[in-house]
Amino acid sequence: MPADLIRNFCIIAHVDHGKSTLADRLLEATSTLDRRQMRDQVLDTNELERERGITIKLHAVRMEYTAADGRSYAFNLIDTPGHVDFSYEVSRSLAACEGAILVVDASQGVQAQTLSNLFLALEADLEVVPVLNKIDLPGAEVEQRRDEVADLMGIDADRVLQASAKDGVGVEAILEAIVDRVPPPGGDPQAPLRALIFDSFYDRYQGAVPSIRVVDGELRAGMTVTFGTVETRYEATEVGHLRLGRIPAPSLGPGEVGYLVAAIKAVSDTRVGDTVLDARRRSAELLPGYQEARPMVFAGLYPSDADGYEELRDALERLKLNDASLHFEPETSRALGFGFRCGFLGLLHLEIVQERLDREFGVGLVTTVPSVKYRVKLSDGSERSIENPTDLPDRALVESVAEPVVRARIVTPSDYIGNVQRLCHERRGRFRGMHYLDPRRVEMAYELPLAEIVLDFYGRLKGGTRGYAALDYEFHEYRVSDLVKIDVLVNHEPVDAFSVILHRDSAQKHGRALVRKLRDLIPRQQFQVALQAAIGGQVIARANVKAVRKNVTAKCYGGDITRKRKLLERQKEGKKRMKQVGSVEIPQKAFMAVLQLDGDGG
Repeated sequence: MPADLIRNFCIIAHVDHGKSTLADRLLEATSTLDRRQMRDQVLDTNELERERGITIKLHAVRMEYTAADGRSYAFNLIDTPGHVDFSYEVSRSLAACEGAILVVDASQGVQAQTLSNLFLALEADLEVVPVLNKIDLPGAEVEQRRDEVADLMGIDADRVLQASAKDGVGVEAILEAIVDRVPPPGGDPQAPLRALIFDSFYDRYQGAVPSIRVVDGELRAGMTVTFGTVETRYEATEVGHLRLGRIPAPSLGPGEVGYLVAAIKAVSDTRVGDTVLDARRRSAELLPGYQEARPMVFAGLYPSDADGYEELRDALERLKLNDASLHFEPETSRALGFGFRCGFLGLLHLEIVQERLDREFGVGLVTTVPSVKYRVKLSDGSERSIENPTDLPDRALVESVAEPVVRARIVTPSDYIGNVQRLCHERRGRFRGMHYLDPRRVEMAYELPLAEIVLDFYGRLKGGTRGYAALDYEFHEYRVSDLVKIDVLVNHEPVDAFSVILHRDSAQKHGRALVRKLRDLIPRQQFQVALQAAIGGQVIARANVKAVRKNVTAKCYGGDITRKRKLLERQKEGKKRMKQVGSVEIPQKAFMAVLQLDGDGG
């Protein structure tokens, strides 16, 4: 297809501003799907996405549109997530496009993730088409929000389109704006093949199927292809376009978006960001690809059944094909056996991976406490990175511990400034300024330790602002702080899965809250079980799980008191022997207790 008739664009926005609904209306307006096939959030194919009402994965779809000039255009739309944890998915879709539709809610206006995604699009040198959505809402402030978006982008207010994706208002104007404003793709059809892999999925019959954007040359069925970082050769058996399914085509030319089937068995060969090349006429220059996703949160994933290790490994490998930001490596725990240390982009990403492993692969999991990566400087001058708290060296060998700090951008109604400041200062935040977006909304900037926000910060921020606050953050630096490792001892034996690294000021409160919680969750044994939280050799909190006591004197009627005493002494001796050899079984829900400790340690 001629490149001047192709338009590649994505939809970017803050969470819940109407991206997926607008995508539905575009599909309807271009007759890509008939009414029988349509449903709400049609591009959110994953069951989890539909349940939560959020987009987790980017989705590509091709549409045909006849414009006002009478010419027929091919639109390649890539729907993107809006949550801060999935901004990596957004950056991948931007690399496959020339334009972006920026959707802003007419009642909420510009939010934290709106700004973040807009900056990503401008860095990628995309043409941005601003759309004010939800103009039909009773609380919509159309004129004010339109001026706000125009000021943000430095354009005339007339260029901000108005729409209601729910009712289909303004959709035709958006389609015409895509034709007029989004530039056609470049690329040389005579040059050697270069195609960017921006996503990948696994088909049990056809192997790994990469989603690609052709930059130069032509990709046809029957060609022998290879990859930039892998020398293996494959024969392309099928190429085509994505339209909620795979539509075969004779070839894909410059600027076209589609898929490649080549019986690729090794899922690691189709790495996202790699370049597809013609094996017989290999291009000398690879495409830039993507920056490697940097995991922010780490947790141990262990099979609940010790025999499920191989099954868990296979499930993680297949999940990684579709989710390039997931990192994992084997690790062993004395308490939990063999498992994997996994890196995630945030806590929502961790939750989604857990859910997908359970639903799609049927793997039962035990998850350890999420932590972040620390940098430890040892007394001999060397440095180490620590992802697992149990790897922290002895305190005598440690000179300093540095933790990751993020720059957080919080957009909130001005009524809740005090609540936000209080929460951020509780979490050791440093105030870096604020400015009013309009008379009722303020943007606040803070530097916050990542460890303080990965667990329950977002939930408490939403609770303290009645759900109106929006959070966005990015990595800033590693900063030295007074951090200590808390170990939990059950029956005087350390349980590595409960270890956490915390700031010294909050260590005692956390230790007390944790042993209290474990006391309620660990079942009673035939002997008393001591639960202790310790920093090094110093115990900072203790609780006891009382023993189950059998009434051994029940059948001892009357007579001398010494008979009863003798029976009780014998029971006491037996419990003492049992305690020496008895091991305590810790239920799975106890390992999640740390996640449920709220911010005030209760």
